[in-house]
Amino acid sequence: MHVFLETERLVLRPFTEADADHLLALDNDPEVMRFINGGEPTRRETVEAKVLPRLLHDHPCSGTRGFWAAEEKATGTFLGWFEFRPLDDHDPAVVELGYRLNQASWGKGYATEGSRALIDKGFTELGVERVTANTMTVNSRSRRVMEKSGLTFLRNFTGDWPDAIPGSEHGEVEYELTRAEWQRRR
Repeated sequence: MHVFLETERLVLRPFTEADADHLLALDNDPEVMRFINGGEPTRRETVEAKVLPRLLHDHPCSGTRGFWAAEEKATGTFLGWFEFRPLDDHDPAVVELGYRLNQASWGKGYATEGSRALIDKGFTELGVERVTANTMTVNSRSRRVMEKSGLTFLRNFTGDWPDAIPGSEHGEVEYELTRAEWQRRR
């Protein structure tokens, strides 16, 4: 197994086709998906035809994928995934940070630990100049992870929700961290 990144408690590795069952379970937990699609179930066909191809995509500008399967280092248990994806396939300067972890791993600091490690790797090894992240305004847990990971609030905005879900009427928020600010804090 190729390891992209290790932290004290996490291993981040590339996804494979064999991860379909893990992704299906993750995306079929209504609480995990509450701020993504209102908690609606995801069909296996959707995971195989849409989700997995997105997670398996290689970005030419960074020579890496943009999504990483997260496993607990001590047990190998699948916890979910992290996103650290260039917004432009041909320019690594701006990446989007994201995470989706199963409920059993919530409240243990995994999201912050993985996010901080990705940010450090991005600024030291991958040519990243700016990290951005967004979520629904009402998703206070995700916003707290962004803040604990070093990102600061940038703006409120209204996203284009094809199907409105509870809370979407409050809009979304964007957070960011620039390389200059990251270096200043070190």
